[in-house]
Amino acid sequence: MEGLKRACKGFFCTPLGVIITGVDLKKDISDDLIDQFKRDVHKHRLLIFKNQGTVSGQRHVEISQWFGQFESTFYKHPKSPHPDVFRVSNIREEGCTNVGRTGWHIDGSFMKKPFAYSIYHMVSIPKVGNTDFVPLKELIEGLSEETRARWERLWMLPDRRDKILHPLIYSHPVTKQPTLCFHLGMTEAFIWDYGTDQQRITEHKETMKLLQEIHDEIVKDNRRLIYSHKWEEGDFIISDNLAVGHEATPETQYPREEVGVRILHRTTIQGAHEPQKAESM
Repeated sequence: MEGLKRACKGFFCTPLGVIITGVDLKKDISDDLIDQFKRDVHKHRLLIFKNQGTVSGQRHVEISQWFGQFESTFYKHPKSPHPDVFRVSNIREEGCTNVGRTGWHIDGSFMKKPFAYSIYHMVSIPKVGNTDFVPLKELIEGLSEETRARWERLWMLPDRRDKILHPLIYSHPVTKQPTLCFHLGMTEAFIWDYGTDQQRITEHKETMKLLQEIHDEIVKDNRRLIYSHKWEEGDFIISDNLAVGHEATPETQYPREEVGVRILHRTTIQGAHEPQKAESM
């Protein structure tokens, strides 16, 4: 963190992540500073760069490549500025709509190796429409002993792609801290005690109850863990996708007449690890 503080004019901690000013991502960035970003994104989980103006699709891609190979899985909207940039909006003609509104999640939970990083740039700022983030380590460590023991027994079955099965709680492949592989809107079922004689798949009603339980744990105690990011012009966020859950707030889909036009560009970086229980890491 000290290296990043020295390199940037402004460096301010938020409840989750850090706000960075004095760095223009549109210009050439030294290898040393890029290496610092790659280390600190795991330490802080969100690197929030302010006052970036409009970052082109090509430059967004170049910045993303600091962190690995692309994993592009989503529909290419006609107005996307680059084949690897996912463009979302509250207006169908401007981008894909209702993205991030199906529940708390990490990106790519339905993949064998979920995305390692998600990289966001707000191109058109609405009057309202935040993105909420929750730190997964603190969420897990704040569970009651009984609840954590139950969650440790759960494996999630995504509703896409055959033969994909992930432990709900596992160890982050870089930090080794506890984290979650989850999507509250894209889970078909859970399996209790996978690989044991007690293995059992949940019925729909039980699945919904478990998804609601996870949601309730995230938002309980007046949402004390949640960092709600109010987007401003020029914001650019690099996220350790495996360490933070997120959800777009309802206002992100309000009509143009109420909030204006919202356009967000996002890239996702290929994961290098399958979620695994700590004892098998």
